[in-house]
Amino acid sequence: MKPFFNKTKIIATVGTVTNTREKLLELILAGVDVFRLNFSHGTHADHLKVIEHVRSINQEYGYNVGLLQDLQGPKIRVGMVENNGMELVKGGKLTITINDEIGKNGRVSCVYKALPKDVKVGDLILMDDGKLEVCVTAVRDTEVDTEVNYGGILKSKKGMNLPLTEISAPSLTAKDREDLTFGLEHDVEWIALSFVRSAEDILEVRQIIKESGKFAHVIAKIERPEAIGKNIDRIIEVTDAVMVARGDLGVEIPLEDVPVVQKMIVHKCNAASKPVVIATQMMESMIDAPRPTRAETNDVANAVLDGADALMLSGETAVGKYPLEVIRSMSKTINSVEISSNVYNKYRDIDTSVPDATSRSLVQMACRLAEETQATAIIGMTQSGYTAYHLASHRPEAHVFIFTSNVPLLNTMSLIWGVRGFYYDKMTTTDETIADTANMLIEQGHLKKGDIFINTASMPIQEKHQTNMLKITKVK
Repeated sequence: MKPFFNKTKIIATVGTVTNTREKLLELILAGVDVFRLNFSHGTHADHLKVIEHVRSINQEYGYNVGLLQDLQGPKIRVGMVENNGMELVKGGKLTITINDEIGKNGRVSCVYKALPKDVKVGDLILMDDGKLEVCVTAVRDTEVDTEVNYGGILKSKKGMNLPLTEISAPSLTAKDREDLTFGLEHDVEWIALSFVRSAEDILEVRQIIKESGKFAHVIAKIERPEAIGKNIDRIIEVTDAVMVARGDLGVEIPLEDVPVVQKMIVHKCNAASKPVVIATQMMESMIDAPRPTRAETNDVANAVLDGADALMLSGETAVGKYPLEVIRSMSKTINSVEISSNVYNKYRDIDTSVPDATSRSLVQMACRLAEETQATAIIGMTQSGYTAYHLASHRPEAHVFIFTSNVPLLNTMSLIWGVRGFYYDKMTTTDETIADTANMLIEQGHLKKGDIFINTASMPIQEKHQTNMLKITKVK
């Protein structure tokens, strides 16, 4: 069984330097809880090999490592550039065409065919993560004329961002639909939808998942201005989890606003009992260096303190020189914060008007009791994941052990803060089930003589209703 690591989970992107079974196992042992498959790169065959490796490791070692499929979305990029480099000079002119041509002599192509329809004079176009900036001066049927505000070298296939433009392309592209079908066929636990703008984007994906008969959960990636403000509450309501994708978000909105938006989204997700992931440039210097910068270490620590469920690494583990060192560094930083700080906003008012108010109150009471009695663990039973989500949202100091007969849920819970999942399908009486699960934890070394633990359950347990009872026990 995998040792119990930090409560804040680690998501690692798989790439060319980590896609073998041996490397994946190394990363798991160092602290990875979920692997991200980035469908902006690689073929279905490439991703299938990783899926098979992770499933094989889970089966052989009894792990519950999850898989996250990250859909590309309507990513806008420039086309090929002659000699892979065109110099843009401040005050110079650049024409962007939707025709397929090699970029040269102040002209470059764009893969987004609706560009001339979407942009207007005065709009900004940022390229290469905002390093280059041009302003639209004229729009024609197939071309957009611009003037360079901030110059530099424009390389092939660099990303484009339109922070002032309302994009007409759907969040779920034709490529995404094909990729989603592949992911569902191979039972990935999490689907991350890129460039979410409204709740309807999430609902569309959820409907596809429902029609497929699969169990996958949806993550809303927040990268566009439209998703923030009046839309964010509804997005959080309908999604299963949220990712603060700071890469594109930091180009689409003023960079100085990103920390405030990050904290706002984490707070709202915690209050709604929805997992929240912080992503992009967590330890980016470690793509080339064996140690993180002090600023990166602080960034990781602050994300933990904010209340993130999981932190995600991208290029650091996909193409970097030191993927194992990255996981170890992040894990040590998370551990240092978690053992020295107790600043989580644990308790909040329960909305008595919601149908599950009683269950929510009991789950919160379990966390309060665990704190007051210094309990080692809170043990819950679930089929849907409800108990896991709500226990975790209160950020208890006690370990959260969740038992379920829902096999896909075991890997899904690997992304949720503090939760450790166990398979259990012997439903007898409530007392017998509580005793049985406790004995399993004792045998595996998670509980020992003198430990106090608290159970949440439903009575009668066989009917699998909402949580309606608590029990406190001391290991004899």
